[in-house]
Amino acid sequence: MPRAPRAVPTWLAHPLRWQRLPVPWAAVVRGALCAGPLLAGGVATGHPAAGVLAGLGSMLAGVNDRPGTRRRGVVHIGLPALASSLGMLMGATLQTVGAGWWVVPALFAVGFVSGAGSVAGPVRSNAGMQMLASTILGAGMPLSGAPWLKALYLLAGCLWLLLLRLVFHPPRPVGGPLSGERAAVATVFDALADALEAVGGPGAEAARRRLTAALDRADEALRLRRLLRRRPRADERLLAERLAAGTALCEASVALLWEAQPLPDRVAEGPRRFAEALRTGRPPGRLAAPETSSPARGAFDRALLDAAVVFARTEPLDTAGADGGPAAISGAVPVRTETATDGRMETQPGDGERGTPAAARSAPGRRSSLRNRAIALLARRTRRGRSLLGPAGRDYGLRVGLCIAVSAAVALALRAEHWYWLPATVTFLVKPDLGPLFSRTVNRFAGTVAGVLVFAAAGALLDGWWWPALIAGAGGALLPFATRHFALQTVAITLMVLSFVHVSGDPQAALERIVDTSAACGIVLVVGHLPRLADPRRRVGHRVTAALRATGAYLGEVLRTEPGHDRGERLVLRREAYRALGEARAAAETAAAELVAARGRNPDWLTVVTAAERIVDAATACAVRLDHGARRPTRQEAHRLSEALTAMADALEDPGRPGPPALAAQIPPVPGCATLTDVAAELERMRGFAGAA
Repeated sequence: MPRAPRAVPTWLAHPLRWQRLPVPWAAVVRGALCAGPLLAGGVATGHPAAGVLAGLGSMLAGVNDRPGTRRRGVVHIGLPALASSLGMLMGATLQTVGAGWWVVPALFAVGFVSGAGSVAGPVRSNAGMQMLASTILGAGMPLSGAPWLKALYLLAGCLWLLLLRLVFHPPRPVGGPLSGERAAVATVFDALADALEAVGGPGAEAARRRLTAALDRADEALRLRRLLRRRPRADERLLAERLAAGTALCEASVALLWEAQPLPDRVAEGPRRFAEALRTGRPPGRLAAPETSSPARGAFDRALLDAAVVFARTEPLDTAGADGGPAAISGAVPVRTETATDGRMETQPGDGERGTPAAARSAPGRRSSLRNRAIALLARRTRRGRSLLGPAGRDYGLRVGLCIAVSAAVALALRAEHWYWLPATVTFLVKPDLGPLFSRTVNRFAGTVAGVLVFAAAGALLDGWWWPALIAGAGGALLPFATRHFALQTVAITLMVLSFVHVSGDPQAALERIVDTSAACGIVLVVGHLPRLADPRRRVGHRVTAALRATGAYLGEVLRTEPGHDRGERLVLRREAYRALGEARAAAETAAAELVAARGRNPDWLTVVTAAERIVDAATACAVRLDHGARRPTRQEAHRLSEALTAMADALEDPGRPGPPALAAQIPPVPGCATLTDVAAELERMRGFAGAA
């Protein structure tokens, strides 16, 4: 009997994965106008060091030049640019004072900070990585100039690409201003329509995850719009109200996804029309007739009617200029929302106004409320900053710092003149949040070899001072397209870096790069897979625990809120739960593709995350049903479900302590409530796992 073919292990198949993305032609043009022209300008004017540093800065900025609004680009490029210039200042200072072997502990310290920053989000993680890379290059590259001048040249290259991003952007749509923000909100309605079309099919859960990601991007786009503006304009507030209407539609759509009954095609037409209205500025037109075949369908049609009312307005509801921006969507500030009842429009107060007389909501009261929210925001940022020194932050920092220190020591012992390439290569490999270590190592080596061969061939065929600038320009144009695969991105970066090294006075460095990259890959594979540093529990467990706690907070709010109360807090907690689950899923998928020898002793994190996502889906359907008069669970039933979810989070957070009593007993179904019975079933599915973990 022939044997069934064995499946390829995930860690072995991951290096071959290729992302299918549209070609960002505007970013390709920006890349072609950055590193190459800057390098050529420096060489032509007799200042090659300035050209190399400016080109290097534009290359680092090009790595962060991703699609999105212009304000998103300012944050995602600007913050790493400042960190890169700081790193260049520190590295050039080490070179100026002749630090010698003292550079090893210095790089360990910078690497620890860079690695710990991986838990603070993608922007700060990229900023930490580029600060570390700039420190290494500043300490090792033989370039003339004062440390502050080198940092200034690097920052100028970053700002040049940022300026080009503000100039070269897609044409403004017919809808008028806020082009990027309108496109982000329109993407939410498109993703919503896709999710509705997937209801009842195998791709429903994946469609819901794409919808959640679209909501995150739209929320970020509108928040960044207000970075430098004290009070949002009327069109910004109107766009925020439309996103809030889309958020309410998404809640009802999740309930439809839970029911898993295929929907007629006309249901998805409404969100499609709203997306087209956002892009063109025209009215959405006639919508499908409402239907109340189920509580979820009735809730969706009501939310669709409310959204139609919002899209019919040409001015925001709050014309007095109150803050109705993105904070309103997340529940950070009170807003007034409209609901259609009995053919009349009624205004309901937001969370901050619930139960408060109109006289009490005066200007001083609003100022006090905003002040309290600002204090809470700072406290939340402070708590997030302290998490850099939590268990995950310490492990991340130790992994990066140790790999950088070992590679710097090996490089100084073997090739003291050009030691910087080896630790610089390690920098782009060892960051735990950038992908599986084995996959990145394999792709880094393959991309470096390909880049070196292309550069060597160009050097053999071309002659003159201009050809390194031409290669750097080609690498810069390739960089935005190369985000599809890490090996292709490595080819682009290798071409640019070899051009910089060639101009800075090391024309024979191309083949040595292969040896250095091989050594760097070996160091990363050995040090990065040490038992403590390679434990997925320490890198994934804290995110899964946070996701379970956010899920528990949302479930508790659903079971606690009485009918007729404002649902703003519920929407906020649902968004927070899905956002935390998205981060946990990304970390779990990365851990699943790692090369870990003791894989059998590690929990199946994806199973827990998937179960928690289904709990949030079922809780959303439960909230919709409760709003339509379904039987409310008793306090004992609600307490039992919430306690079980909290106990599972506690068990995963501290596996060493005895299991909580709530995990010992079987979690029974909730009679008379299909949604909470599903919640109990998913909790029961996780119960044995959490107790064993």
